[in-house]
This record gives sequence, structure tokens and C-alpha cells, in this order.
Amino acid sequence: MSKDEKQTEAEIQAKGLNHPRLTPQLIDDAIISEQYYVFPGSTVTVCALKLRNGYVTVGESAAASPENFSREIGRKIARENARNKIWSLEGYLLREKLHQRDEAASVDVDALQAVK
Repeated sequence: MSKDEKQTEAEIQAKGLNHPRLTPQLIDDAIISEQYYVFPGSTVTVCALKLRNGYVTVGESAAASPENFSREIGRKIARENARNKIWSLEGYLLREKLHQRDEAASVDVDALQAVK
């Protein structure tokens, strides 16, 4: 979890925004493995993060100047880019679950009204 994520999470908690939502910890918990690859003769680093359901997100990084290439920094940036994609995927999944819950509740209300 980045420093920015920690600050944002603290602000969310302080405001009591505790309805169903994603957290940095939920994003990290979705990741079960990671792999890296640096293309030979380049500064391009790719990170593949495998999620608990088997899906893989991919992030990349590249130094514009080969003299500035750092394997460690390339991996860090590529992983961050792959991890950021998980937010959208998990956000969609949570929204779908909430929608299905709301639809089920609506059907229950409709059924009760039909009985009256």
C-alpha cells in the first residue's frame, strides 16, 4: 500500500464511509502471484499479477533513456501499473454484486405487494 493510499484510507475511515467498498488490502489480497520479464536489449519491464480467480493483469514500464534503466524501479512501476488495473476489475465486481443484491430485494418487495 502506497503512502497516498494510506492517507486516503485514513480519510475514508475518519469520515465513516464504511458502506461496501474496495480497500487497498482487498486489492492486495486478490493477488496470488507475480512474474516479471525484461525484454532483452530494452528497458521494457512487464509485470503479470495472477489473481485468486486465475485472471492475470499486466503492467509495464520503460525507461526512455537506457542509461536511466533500473531493474528494481522498472519492476516497481510495472507492478504498480498492473495492480492499478485490479481496482477497476474489483470495482466492477463489487458493483455487480450490489446490483444483484438490490435486484433481489426489489423482487422480494414486488412479491409482497402482489400478495396484498
